[in-house]
Amino acid sequence: MFHSRMILAATATAWLVGSVVLCLAAAGRDVTLVVHPQKATAEAGKLTLLPPEASLIEGDAVPLYEKAVGALPDEAEDDQIETWLKMPVDQLPFDQVEEMLSKHVECLKSVARAVKCRQCNWPESKPSAEVPNLQGYRRLARVVRLWARMEIADEGYKGVIVALQTGFGMARHLGQAPTTLQVLVGVAVGSVMCREVDEFVQREGAPNLHGALADMPRPFVDTEKMIENNRKAALAEWKDKLPIEQIESELKKSHDQILLLVKSFDCDLAALQCVEAIRSFAASHGGRLPGALTDITEGSVPQDPMSGEPFRYSRTGSTAVLESILPGGVDEKRRLHYEISIKN
Repeated sequence: MFHSRMILAATATAWLVGSVVLCLAAAGRDVTLVVHPQKATAEAGKLTLLPPEASLIEGDAVPLYEKAVGALPDEAEDDQIETWLKMPVDQLPFDQVEEMLSKHVECLKSVARAVKCRQCNWPESKPSAEVPNLQGYRRLARVVRLWARMEIADEGYKGVIVALQTGFGMARHLGQAPTTLQVLVGVAVGSVMCREVDEFVQREGAPNLHGALADMPRPFVDTEKMIENNRKAALAEWKDKLPIEQIESELKKSHDQILLLVKSFDCDLAALQCVEAIRSFAASHGGRLPGALTDITEGSVPQDPMSGEPFRYSRTGSTAVLESILPGGVDEKRRLHYEISIKN
């Protein structure tokens, strides 16, 4: 019986494979931020983290994504890109990174156009069919992330916003796909782009992204279509081999894990919105941290999507701690923990 459950989880829902894809994004994050006071802009829509409405174009994004993946150079330099992604932004060898990105300019042009498409018509999934090019999409996301880091290092803040829009736009489109693995890759892409937002908001003079984060869709990924497709595929493949009740039970366990991953990503976005609300408060209060999140009136402070309650917040001297609150039974490793201090 145990063997049949493992087969079901691996083949029908692909969660075991997906969990490997998401291993880094699924974990909680322990982040130390040193930020500068910066008021949130009162002008709605001035900054966005998804392509703005006025920039959207008609057409289907999927052929452009496929073109972008096809334009990727071979994998020989992927390890170097990964090394740079782990390096502090200020230590990036700017000239070498710029040279590397020049080799990826065609794929970056295609993906930057793809994220502006109003439609993204992913092919319908079929039971047991392999999802094409997932490794290519992961490689593409790393290149977009490196682009964002180069812009951050160069303090080209307009360029940073375009790179972030590209990464989050790609995550949004993948999150609308019909298969589990595509959705999980979309969540992973969005989660790693949040790490670049961490870097960005620490730069002196970086604009406040509170409004842009508040305007992000919540939940960012709509899993309803994927879960329904997943359920149909599992029942079609396994209904003559396993009891329906067992299939449904295993599906629920896997889907609950996927939904938790989606909530973890929403938690990243909400926590970053809180950080930006704190930066705006500091700009209006002599560079001080708020004593409590309820002291903030400069911008909305979202609830923690993981718990549906306010984030846990405490201030000790010049440092504040912002933490997610985990539901019962959730591994402590999934907790999001920020230590925030203000640099005046």
